[in-house]
Amino acid sequence: MEEDLDDVPCTSLAVESILRVGTAGAIWGLCTGPYDARTQGLKGIARAKFVANSVRVFGTQCGLVAGVFSITRCGVQKYRRRNDWVNGLIGGAAAGAAVAARTRSWPQVIGMAGLVSVFCAAADYSRT
Repeated sequence: MEEDLDDVPCTSLAVESILRVGTAGAIWGLCTGPYDARTQGLKGIARAKFVANSVRVFGTQCGLVAGVFSITRCGVQKYRRRNDWVNGLIGGAAAGAAVAARTRSWPQVIGMAGLVSVFCAAADYSRT
């Protein structure tokens, strides 16, 4: 799945990853939503609303992270004109920071950015 990034715009890669990973997140929300609603004792319309909200939240969060990672990694790769693990490291840091930013806790933002960054760099390093 290595493309020549000179031919493919970063926005196209970002939209593709948002759709793919966002759909996976929505499916995850569809699987976990009914269980969580049952454990909270919800029934009927309240349960349906809870499941729908779960699908929305998981789909949106997963899509956001995928989009941030994809566009950051692609942009860094085009800027550096290299395809190596550093691009994944920077993209992972940006995606991790985007995940943790809603907590507004700097230790969580830094920790999540570091964690996602290390995993992305390890994945890129093992591929090259």
